[in-house]
Amino acid sequence: MPLMRFTSLTIALLVTAATALHAAEDQKKNKPAAANAAPQPPKVHPTGYTDTPFLPGNKWRVHDDSRPRPKVVTPGKKPGAPPKDAVILFDGSDLSGWINQKTGEPAQWNVKDGFFEVPPRDSGKGGTICTKEKFGDVQLHIEFATPSEVVGVSQGRGNSGVFFCGGKYELQILDSYKNKSYADGQASSLYGYKPPLVNASRKPGEWQSYDIIFEAPEFDKNGKVTKKAYITVFHNGVLTQHRQEYLGATGHKKVAQYVPHEKEGAICLQDHKNPTRFRNIWARRLDLNANE
Repeated sequence: MPLMRFTSLTIALLVTAATALHAAEDQKKNKPAAANAAPQPPKVHPTGYTDTPFLPGNKWRVHDDSRPRPKVVTPGKKPGAPPKDAVILFDGSDLSGWINQKTGEPAQWNVKDGFFEVPPRDSGKGGTICTKEKFGDVQLHIEFATPSEVVGVSQGRGNSGVFFCGGKYELQILDSYKNKSYADGQASSLYGYKPPLVNASRKPGEWQSYDIIFEAPEFDKNGKVTKKAYITVFHNGVLTQHRQEYLGATGHKKVAQYVPHEKEGAICLQDHKNPTRFRNIWARRLDLNANE
C-alpha cells in the first residue's frame, strides 16, 4: 500500500474537524431541558414511619410518625435573653417579685441602672431575699458582678449564693479571680462539698453569668429520699458542674444532709454583706419527663 502523505494544511483541517465534533457532543450533553418539559416533582420525605422496630421498653417505634412532637418555644433574640416561656424574676426595674426570707416583707435591696445590689451592712435593708414564686425542676439564668473594688480575702470577697428549694441547696457566688479560698467555697461550687470543674471567673466588677439546670429532690411518704437533687452549671459559658448530685441541704462547716420538704420552693439570693450586683434573672419550669 502506498504511503499516505499529509500536508500541514490537511492536518490542520483534521484537527479543526475533531474539535468541532467534540464541541457539538459537549453542547448536546449540557443542553438544557426544553422549556415546555414537565418539572420533576421534589423527592418526598416521610414525616415518620409505622413499620419500624419498637424502642426498648418504650411504646414508640424508631421514627414513629404518631409520637407527639416537642412543643415550640421561641428563644430570646440574643444570648442571655429570656425565651418566650420564661418567668422574668428581674427585668431591671424593681424587686416586686422578691421578699425578705426571714420577715416575708418586700425585698429592699438597692435597685438602680438596671441592676440590684446587696445593701450596705448598716443600711437596715439587708437580709437574704427569695422569689415569691416557687420552683422545682428549673432552668435559671442569672447575671452577677462582684465589687470592682477588692476588699477582703477568701470568703470576704464578693460572697453571695444562689439557693434552691427555699434556701436549702446553695450554688456559691464568690470573687474567685486570683483569690485563694477553700476549694468547695469557690464560685460555682456546691458549697461545702463539690468544687467546680474549673475556675471560670472574670475580673472583679465584670458581669458574669450562671446558666443552671436544677433538679429538685423527691421524697416518699416516710421522708426517705427517692431522688437526690442534681445541678448542672455553666459559668460564663464554661461547664463547671455536670449533673452533680447534692449530699443534701448545704451549710457552713458541716456535712450536708437531706431533710424532707416540698418539691417546689423559692429561689433565694444570699446577703453576705458584700455589695454584689445582679441583673437579667429569669427561670423556666422544666418537665424533665416530657416526650417520653
